[in-house]
Amino acid sequence: MIKVGIIGLGAIGQRLIKQFSLHNEVEIVAVCDQVESLAQATAKELGDVQAYTSHLDLIADDHIDMVYVAVPPKYHHQVVLDVVGAKKHVLCEKPLANSLVEAEEMLRAAQDAKVVHAMNFPLNYDAEANAFADLISKNYIGKLRRLQLTMHFPQWPRVWQKNDWVVSREQGGFVLEVGVHFIQQTLKIFGDITNIQTQLEFPEDPSKSETGIIATAELADGTPVLIEGLSQIAGKEYIGFTAYGTEGILTLDNWGELKGAKNGEELANISIEDQTITSLIQELVKAIKGQKAEIYDFQVGYKAQAILEKLRNK
Repeated sequence: MIKVGIIGLGAIGQRLIKQFSLHNEVEIVAVCDQVESLAQATAKELGDVQAYTSHLDLIADDHIDMVYVAVPPKYHHQVVLDVVGAKKHVLCEKPLANSLVEAEEMLRAAQDAKVVHAMNFPLNYDAEANAFADLISKNYIGKLRRLQLTMHFPQWPRVWQKNDWVVSREQGGFVLEVGVHFIQQTLKIFGDITNIQTQLEFPEDPSKSETGIIATAELADGTPVLIEGLSQIAGKEYIGFTAYGTEGILTLDNWGELKGAKNGEELANISIEDQTITSLIQELVKAIKGQKAEIYDFQVGYKAQAILEKLRNK
C-alpha cells in the first residue's frame, strides 16, 4: 500500500482526494493546510487521518511514501525541495514553479534524489484528448496548417476558484492556470514551440493578472500557432484547442468535447470508440513500483514553464 500525504487543501487539492481514495493500492494517511480548521475537517472526512498545519511536519512523517503538492505556485519551489530532500516521491500541481529558475532547481533536485516526480496534467488521461492526439497521428486533418488556442472567460477568476493568488499577476491568470494544459499538449503532440511573440492586456491594478492575450508562435517546421484569450467579457466560457489541416479540422472544446470535419463538411461531435485510457493515480502507482508508466515528469513541467515565461513576458 502506497501511503500518501496531501499538502494544500483548496479547490485544486480537493479534486484528487477522491481519486486517491478510490484506488485500492493507495491510502491517504495525512493532510496539511495552513488553515487548521480545513485540515482538521478534511482529515475527519477521510477517516480521522493525521492533520498538519506545517508541511515540514507532514514530510517528516515516516509513514508517507508520496506527497501531492497542491499549494499555490509561489510555494511549489520550497515545498517540493523539502519533499524530495526527504527522499519522498512527489506529484506537483501545474505550473511547476513560479519562475524558470525555480523550475530548473526543482527538476535537478528531484532527479538527484532519484524519486518519482510527476505533474498533474489531467488531459493526458482523458479519452477525448487522447483521441484528438490519435487522430492527429493518423492524419485525420492532413498536413497541419495552423494550431489555435482560444480562451474566453466571462469573469476571471471563475466563481469556484476565487482566491488571492489565482487573480494575481505574480502567480495567477488564465494563461498560466488554463493555458499551461494546452501548452503541454502542444509539446506532446506537435513538438517544440518557437518564435513566440506576445501582446498582453492588463487591468489598471498592477497586482492583477492579464485580461487579454494575442500571441503568435511557430512549431519546429514553421507551422503557425495562434493563442488568443480574453476575460471580463459577455457570453459563456469557451476553451478551444483547434488544429486546422489541409484535409479537415479537429478541435477539443471545453476540455472534453471532441469535434471534427473533413473539408466541405460541417463540424460535428466525434464518438470515442476503443480508446484505452488510464488514470494519473494508476500510473503513479506503477511508477513507484518501478514499472513502465505514463507520467509527465518535472522535465515536461520545465519545458512548459519555459513557454509560459515567454507568453507572459517574464
